[in-house]
Amino acid sequence: MRKEDIERMIEEEGVEFVRLQFTDIFGRLKNVAVTSGQIDRVFENRYSFYGSAIFGNVFDLDDKLYLYPDLDTFTILPWRPQQGKVAKIVCDVYNADGTPFKLSSRYILKQAVEKAKKQGYTMIVDPECEFFLFHTDENGLPTTTSHERAEYMDVGPADFGENARRDIVLMLEDMGFDIESSHHEYAPAQHEIDFKEDSAFEMADSIQTFKFAVRSIAKRFGLYATFMPKPRQDVAGSGMHINIKLMKKDKNVFMSSGGKETDEAKWFMGGIMAHARALCAIANPTVNSYKRFLSGYSAPNTITWAEKGEKALVILNRECDDVKIELRFPDGAANPYLLFAACMSAGLDGIKKKTAPGPEFGKDEKVSHLPEDLKEAIGELEKDDALVRGLGKEFVDVYSRIKRDEWRAFISSVTPWEIDNYLTRL
Repeated sequence: MRKEDIERMIEEEGVEFVRLQFTDIFGRLKNVAVTSGQIDRVFENRYSFYGSAIFGNVFDLDDKLYLYPDLDTFTILPWRPQQGKVAKIVCDVYNADGTPFKLSSRYILKQAVEKAKKQGYTMIVDPECEFFLFHTDENGLPTTTSHERAEYMDVGPADFGENARRDIVLMLEDMGFDIESSHHEYAPAQHEIDFKEDSAFEMADSIQTFKFAVRSIAKRFGLYATFMPKPRQDVAGSGMHINIKLMKKDKNVFMSSGGKETDEAKWFMGGIMAHARALCAIANPTVNSYKRFLSGYSAPNTITWAEKGEKALVILNRECDDVKIELRFPDGAANPYLLFAACMSAGLDGIKKKTAPGPEFGKDEKVSHLPEDLKEAIGELEKDDALVRGLGKEFVDVYSRIKRDEWRAFISSVTPWEIDNYLTRL
């Protein structure tokens, strides 16, 4: 898309505001909103912000960083007012001297994509995004309450969120998404929306826009959408399963001419499994993420693979004349840019080293387990050479420091469970 195309759309559609969006280290969307009259300044990369925002304001960086718009991501937000429309542009983050800010998660994925491209590979992904739609209180604040009792694949009237989910799908299609399916998930108030596969870089942008749309549209129904992995103790948590295939010259290298999986598929899977404990620091980046694994529901916690089933960490899928590898451990808290970069680094390391995934699930009694908590996962990331190279040592150092602070804040807090179990007994 050219500057002239955007200027024409702004004028013809009556766009009054443009959101300049970027993603922080935690995967949270940030933005600067400008009026359409300032679009020339946007094109000239003149909008800046203090660098601490890229770290969720928990790490000091007083330097100013600059937003460079990716013009191909310009989209009008269909749920905003029709009078005085609002659009968004995804931006890259640059230093004042015009060089890319290397700790930006979008930059890290861009580098991983380029590295894979030099080896002839393009990673294609399609995610399965799960989330909860909870009620808000009288002040409009989120709760973890829902009065519905719907289960997997239920329909209305049991499914209270059916209308909100329908509007989410329609709005996403208005924005150019190709939605393949949507349905109610296992837990009450839990939903899933799946969209068509795309390259890793484009999909990461799409996931960020998807989450933004889901939260915004849910609010119109008086609901709060959350991608928190385990918001309620007594029901299943929310994951973000990732289906992956590698393309080389428009051919899926995971599938042989006979429709079977190739050695590359097994080696990529082996690489994911070999680095799974370190990958958790990115794929499951919160204290809460590990409560999903320990919940006793279908989330896997053993480093195993299978051709089908819910208990294995990695599934080898042969469906619809295609072969894909499904990763069942990531959750919706993951920053998609970092997640795809890390998975690419792990999988390609497996191909390089011809890493075998080992026996299929159930055929080997000796299995390894995922980390039990965030602290353990961070320790695994710090000593994983392939992921440190893939994400960058400086980034891993900063990320680890922030996440260790997060762990210390959690472990030092006094929880209601401790009060209930210890106050009157000790």
